[in-house]
Amino acid sequence: MPLQATSGAASYDAFGGGVPSEPNYIESVFSCFLYTGNDSTQTITNGIDLAGEGGMVWIKARNTGSTFNCLFDTARGATKALFSNATNAQGTYADTLTSFNTTGFTLGADTTTNFVNSPTGQTEVSWTFRKQPKFFDVVTFTGDGTSSRAIAHSLTSTPGCIIVKRTDNTGAWYVYHRGVDPTLAYAYFMVLNTTAARAGAPAVWDVAPTSTNFTVQPDTTNISGATYVAYLFASNAGGFGLTGTDNVISCSNFITDSTGGATVTLGYEPQWILVKQADAAANWYLFDVMRGMNVTTNASLNPNTSDAETSFGWAVKPTATGFDVNPGRITSAAGQTFIYIAIRRGPMKVPTSGTSVYNASVPSSTSAGQVLTSGFPDDLIFQKYRTLTTSFNVADRLRGIGVLSTANTNAENTGQDRYQFDVQDGVELVIGDGAYSMLYYHFRRAPSFFDEVCYTGTGSYMNVNHNLGVIPELVIRKDRNQANGWDTSANINPSNETVLALNTTDSGYVSAYPFILGSYPTSTVINIGSQSAITYVVYLFASCPGVSKVGSYTGTGATQTINCGFTGGARFVMIKRTDSTGSWYVWDVARGIVSGNDPYLLLNSTAAEVTITDYIDTYSAGFELSTTAAATVNVLNGTYIYLAIA
Repeated sequence: MPLQATSGAASYDAFGGGVPSEPNYIESVFSCFLYTGNDSTQTITNGIDLAGEGGMVWIKARNTGSTFNCLFDTARGATKALFSNATNAQGTYADTLTSFNTTGFTLGADTTTNFVNSPTGQTEVSWTFRKQPKFFDVVTFTGDGTSSRAIAHSLTSTPGCIIVKRTDNTGAWYVYHRGVDPTLAYAYFMVLNTTAARAGAPAVWDVAPTSTNFTVQPDTTNISGATYVAYLFASNAGGFGLTGTDNVISCSNFITDSTGGATVTLGYEPQWILVKQADAAANWYLFDVMRGMNVTTNASLNPNTSDAETSFGWAVKPTATGFDVNPGRITSAAGQTFIYIAIRRGPMKVPTSGTSVYNASVPSSTSAGQVLTSGFPDDLIFQKYRTLTTSFNVADRLRGIGVLSTANTNAENTGQDRYQFDVQDGVELVIGDGAYSMLYYHFRRAPSFFDEVCYTGTGSYMNVNHNLGVIPELVIRKDRNQANGWDTSANINPSNETVLALNTTDSGYVSAYPFILGSYPTSTVINIGSQSAITYVVYLFASCPGVSKVGSYTGTGATQTINCGFTGGARFVMIKRTDSTGSWYVWDVARGIVSGNDPYLLLNSTAAEVTITDYIDTYSAGFELSTTAAATVNVLNGTYIYLAIA
């Protein structure tokens, strides 16, 4: 009998005696993980099963030059390293990557090479690729000197890119890429360890790869008696998501337009991009969102060099459906051909726990370089001095440098970099604030919970793609490059929207479309107003079962419980009155949601924290409004909207 989806985002269940089929998600097969060297053993837990499934780990030191790009894989075994920026034969380094685990890998002290875990304080990035049909495969073979020899693989789809390296002796890193030529890609090759443009001789492939094999040639990739490793990357092969049809990896090309830039459509937002000009000599560039690939800046590494990471104004800018290419960064003129590999941003799986996507921290003091942990990579933070009259600061990974303030209309402040998102857990403070009691809200982008998009206005209502995966119920928009208010559309329904402003106490009003939104949004698109050449950021929230709830209620003037469908109560609550003036109140369990007084802060105000009121209380399914809340957030017959997170 056929499989039937019965468990939401969790699984497909089989009936008639079949075996349940678990959907594949990008976060199960690929990881970009940042860590710091410690001159000792350390285990990198990235959630990727390398011991059971196999795969490859690529590691590069970020903050120092003369450290090689190190590649390890399960087919050759732990401690066996190759270097993408060199022709060296495989070397055995006992204290580098010492084991492949079910949840990542383990590193030795690395005191010999100083490449992957030494010296202490050296910042590192690791990219882990798990073997998975329609995503990635690793193959080893021994050359026999024959022409057009077929090598079997398990990708189950036609490879978009193949990288072959001789392991027993020196040799180039030969690259097949389907984007090199639209019809005869197999007649050309590129070389990962050099800047060279595509070439057609000597023969490397000669025959197009198929879903079961690829071919190698006797003078380059099939020398008799030589040993080789091949890394194979799929392209737009589906195989992921609940329906098994979502693409997570794309190998293709773009040709620069008349400005020297390009717009690339993938059908998803990328988290990792490897790009190289094909028709001229140029570096290979590697970007990812963890180190910094945003709408403002890029952090780049070059697989063909041992150079340290460089940072510059954006070269590739991720969008909800692909990426834009900035003229003059990695490109220089119109008509240039570039090849790329792009990997989809995760997570793809709908969260089931609030702690995986939201947390709060309340440090009593902060210092430069301090990392505030949240349990996940932060995508958005709200920061507030609890005892001082200051606004909430807002910073996020997608915008990069630039702070917005919820209590005013100011454009984003890009003159002072206060937060760095290039840490694996939480956020790093560039500037410390000393001995002040602080509050930080940490949010992670995830399907059905929270998403973010940046766009540039055209002067009219425009369709803007998003990746929330469901219809957004709370939309908050802010102009980035000019002073305008925080437009907010809440409790969206097919006929109207409740219009509010996050930076004021103004009452909301119900408006037929259009106002902020031009029409009822969908699970993939919002139709939103814009001014020409104005840059915007939009934060989108939705109700995710057991994790978050966007809702409304009518005040009773007496105790009432708000059922959000939670089991352990709300850890964050935001409330705004809509039928009359009222502030944007926020509470959280980090500062206290208890049976007694509960400290609150106001998003629309610079006021310090108020600690002497008891407006909300604990309630296992959500939160409870106390009798004393009647004056503010539970006025008889008053109407309110709220966002609660478990």
